Amino acid sequence: MKLLVTGATGFLGSTLVPMLVEAGHDVRVLARSPVTIAGVEVVKGDVRDAAAVTRALEGREALYHLAGLVSRDPADARKMYELHVDGTRNLLKAAAGLQRIVLASSSGTVGVSRTRRVATEEDDYPIETVGRWPYYLSKIYEEKIALQSGLPVVVLNPSLLLGPGDARMSSTQDVFRFLMGRIPVMPRGGISFVDARDAAQAFVAALTRGNVGERHLLGAANWDFTEFFARLGRIAHKPPPLLRMPSRLKVAAAHLAERIARERGREPDLPASDVEMGECWFFIDSTKSERLLGFRPRDPVETLADTVHYVREHFIAKRA
Repeated sequence: MKLLVTGATGFLGSTLVPMLVEAGHDVRVLARSPVTIAGVEVVKGDVRDAAAVTRALEGREALYHLAGLVSRDPADARKMYELHVDGTRNLLKAAAGLQRIVLASSSGTVGVSRTRRVATEEDDYPIETVGRWPYYLSKIYEEKIALQSGLPVVVLNPSLLLGPGDARMSSTQDVFRFLMGRIPVMPRGGISFVDARDAAQAFVAALTRGNVGERHLLGAANWDFTEFFARLGRIAHKPPPLLRMPSRLKVAAAHLAERIARERGREPDLPASDVEMGECWFFIDSTKSERLLGFRPRDPVETLADTVHYVREHFIAKRA
């Protein structure tokens, strides 16, 4: 099939594109900067440029829309809105006649709670919980636009992507912070994560499988942070965070530390927004994706081990 992929140079995209090529598809990617990808046609452009989007979609039969920005920095709010909302609008306007559109969303559009629970695709948007976090808000708006477009859209909602290959450290920064000793206090909540390689396989399947007009959650493990950091610590031979504090005190201390860091002209070791998120549960149920997409995640301990090895080799070793 003749495909266009946006976001091909990101963590998920760089894992997915070789799989699509190997499956025999004719792959074209839309990229902002000149890149060379084996077996792929590259069109220079930005999803925010309607003319570039129209050129890139010419002659294509299906679209993978992965382009975006993963950031927890409120200063990136406008850029995330432009990429996730304005960019998606441009693609959908030019997508008439496509056989399928596979949209990469986030499990955080439904799977975030201040209490310990497991979310499904039927859950409503947790606007009250994620209202202070621009990334999740922009992904919610992106999802709404896509699902209400009337086009053959299949939405996939991976949880936190881990594993090797995150060259920009967009998703694996928490593992990096742990390895660097920058997480001093144990978060209260819980995390869901999935290996980027397994998520990419589900995206390949979504070209012909999955329900149009619906979400499909992708997560390999739901672990309280106590368990997550204990397992990560055993793999990395690092002690998990030992200090525990009440949530209000923890968040207040994080905001104070962030303000002091910025006043001194440097980035905080642990942004306050990350601390706030750590007080929530991101648990999800992936049964639907297992049934419809053949999603079969690997042992999550293998994913953690591969993530630790990659982060140490590509980021920490270079600092030594």
